[in-house]
Amino acid sequence: MVKDKERRTRAHILVSGRVQGVFFRANCVRVASSLGLDGWVKNVPHGDVEILVEGDEREIKELIGWCHSGPRNARIEKVDVEWSEPRRDHARFRAIYE
Repeated sequence: MVKDKERRTRAHILVSGRVQGVFFRANCVRVASSLGLDGWVKNVPHGDVEILVEGDEREIKELIGWCHSGPRNARIEKVDVEWSEPRRDHARFRAIYE
């Protein structure tokens, strides 16, 4: 659901620390979906979690705030964010399991 086209944006987020094996992806899907965001979350081979998200800037910032703490057993060391123009190439938020 698009709330305000002028505020829709895209963020690429990389979360470092103890973020794999702690249900980070499943919880991220829950949080992002509840915020009405589109995109995906996946583990990357070197141990981080990568997130590509589109939606209202305010809701994306809420998700980024959540990324700084993550689920209970996560230990977040760093959250990097790169902003860009939205592409509207995702219809919902999902986890990628590779």
